[in-house]
Amino acid sequence: MKTKTDKKDLLRKYGIVLMLLALIIYFAFGSPYFLTGGNIVNVLRQSAVTGISAVGLTYVMLTGGIDLSIGAVIGLTAVIASSCMAKLGMSPILACFIALCAGVLIGLINGILINYVEIPPLIATLGVMTSVRGLCYILTGGLPVYGFPASFDVLGKGYVGFIPVPVIVMVLVLAIGWYVLNRTQYGRYLYAIGGSREASRLSGINVDRMILATYMIAGFLSALAGLVELSRLSSGQPAAGDGFEMNVITAVVLGGISVNGGEGKLSGVVVGIFIMSVLANGLVMMNVYEFYQQLIRGIVLIFAVGFDQLSKRKKSVKKTKGKAA
Repeated sequence: MKTKTDKKDLLRKYGIVLMLLALIIYFAFGSPYFLTGGNIVNVLRQSAVTGISAVGLTYVMLTGGIDLSIGAVIGLTAVIASSCMAKLGMSPILACFIALCAGVLIGLINGILINYVEIPPLIATLGVMTSVRGLCYILTGGLPVYGFPASFDVLGKGYVGFIPVPVIVMVLVLAIGWYVLNRTQYGRYLYAIGGSREASRLSGINVDRMILATYMIAGFLSALAGLVELSRLSSGQPAAGDGFEMNVITAVVLGGISVNGGEGKLSGVVVGIFIMSVLANGLVMMNVYEFYQQLIRGIVLIFAVGFDQLSKRKKSVKKTKGKAA
């Protein structure tokens, strides 16, 4: 009995790593180009935008919330930064600063709607997502923005030695994100709020301020991801990041962050990020149609959420039986 329990615990703990290895092996056999050095670098570069955004969403989901505006913020960031550089002649640094402030502002709006207007996170961020996406098209007239300085390309296309700059940015964000989550009072408070918001209030945590700060951090990181994507594509597309929030949500939930909040680790999210990047890259390498790719991504998300809910239910049953005994 103990052996079976141990095996289940091991599978629950390392199942996601096994899934990543299985995908790598499958695509390696499916395409001779998958494990080439160039493609590995490409996978790492592609994972950067997801990885940066995933840290902010991890914080949000640990509080029991959700943020569907990630993709729209990426698009708005691309539009604002590119317009500032190409149309207003601003320096890349100033344009990036304004775009990052816009991301923080969207996060602030999300936080206010959820905290003070008391709109459920799903509805609040869905409304913001739709409004922001509309704003992207209004600002550009539906046309992409070109013509900003070549020096800006470094953020999305540059290298430090043989390591792509976007990968370095992602690693820095993940490292800081891990430290904040595991070594600071803020990180402990996130878990506490996700576990029980009312108990957190009673213990002296300023829950409203924490939620507000968390959505602002998520907005900032989505904006940073948008700048990396803008630099990579070399054009401000109003449709940039469209539907991207589903990839990030899938990566975070696959990584073990509970949709109910209060559970999960950023180390698991890192594996989830690479699963989504390997899956997307491998499917393209094997010439799988985009429609089938969407179907597969949807199934993966349903599987991840379903597994999380079943695990939660089993834990609840065990606790009930333990109390009854």
